[in-house]
Amino acid sequence: MSQGFTYAVDLVLVIDATGSMGGTIDRVKAGALRFHDELTKVMAEKDKHVDELRVRVVVFRDFYAGDEEPLVASDFFALPEEQEKYARFVDAIVATGGGDEPENSLEGLVEAMRSPWTTAGTKRRHVIVMWTDASSHPVEKNAGRKPSNYPAGIPSDFDALTDLWEGQEVMDANSKRLVLFAPDAYAWTDISNHWESVLHYASNAGMGLSDIDYGTILESIANSI
Repeated sequence: MSQGFTYAVDLVLVIDATGSMGGTIDRVKAGALRFHDELTKVMAEKDKHVDELRVRVVVFRDFYAGDEEPLVASDFFALPEEQEKYARFVDAIVATGGGDEPENSLEGLVEAMRSPWTTAGTKRRHVIVMWTDASSHPVEKNAGRKPSNYPAGIPSDFDALTDLWEGQEVMDANSKRLVLFAPDAYAWTDISNHWESVLHYASNAGMGLSDIDYGTILESIANSI
């Protein structure tokens, strides 16, 4: 039984929308649009009810390749109330640009970590899910000459990036999860090996993502609250 608990779940989807993801984007989008109904079903099977569910979307490409819209982020959408707005944002995502890997995926991850996370509910979960088939530009690269549209406040090295994850004041240690569908490459292997509360499902770099396993994501959320 739920024993009077109220459950609040915030989910941030961080999506690589470069050209190599063309065969994957539609599956990611389709799963994203089913998320509310599927999570409600899984939670009900565990005798839990999500009182508040919000989803935010962060789309990244490559600042250094001159991509248009290299980093785009939505507000949080409350589901199911704002499903139509959420669907419009997700439907507009198109795989384009990027050139050769690496991509600016860590910048997308930083944007996700700095989301305005919920403090509602007696039990809550803050979850970031990232899909990419490429390695990442090191954040140290931003110490040099940066594109004019490069975001401010990105950590200057991997240690500072780790501190941002481990020292989150809003994403507290009991609430946060990071789920990576990413290759065994920089920086995903380092993150998986050194950060707490991370699940890493490896893909083949440059080959797209063969498995978009929303069941894994749903179970991770449902089992942890």
